[in-house]
Amino acid sequence: MTAHHLQGSLFDQADELRLGSLAGLRRTELGLGAWIDVLPGWLTGADELFEQLAAEVPWRAEQRKMYDNVVAVPRLLAFYAAGAPLPHPVLAEARETLSAHYGGELGEPFTTAGLCYYRDGRDSVAWHGDRTGRGAREDTMVAILSVGAPRDLLLRPAHGGGTTVRRPLGHGDLIVMGG
Repeated sequence: MTAHHLQGSLFDQADELRLGSLAGLRRTELGLGAWIDVLPGWLTGADELFEQLAAEVPWRAEQRKMYDNVVAVPRLLAFYAAGAPLPHPVLAEARETLSAHYGGELGEPFTTAGLCYYRDGRDSVAWHGDRTGRGAREDTMVAILSVGAPRDLLLRPAHGGGTTVRRPLGHGDLIVMGG
């Protein structure tokens, strides 16, 4: 993997890579107990982090069975199991901070981390529900810290009906989904 395409942010000119306060989180109730918390710009100075992750994480290309075909997953993936060191100290700090903030609501700390590398505008993720691990048996939370080019995150009710929710995620933005 040689090319890492990131146009630096005009608004994120911080030299120091750091997490901000979670005081600005804004919750949106989605119905049936589901919600999202959004905090733009939680991570500042993220250009260097993006470049390091793109270059150094052991990204994997995966394939999935879809109907009668096996297709390439349109993004690169890396998974860090509970107890595994994360590829950058700020990611461990983010996990600790989110665990402390959401611990009462979640009932346990965040323990694993999955990284997705969307290489260009063609990479994507299909509609899905997180039904692995704890999410297979009970409500859970997923936290996303976005670095790199802005992307829209689309959410819709699992069983149809309702409105699709579109949240633009920019460089350094945090979104936490629960319920």
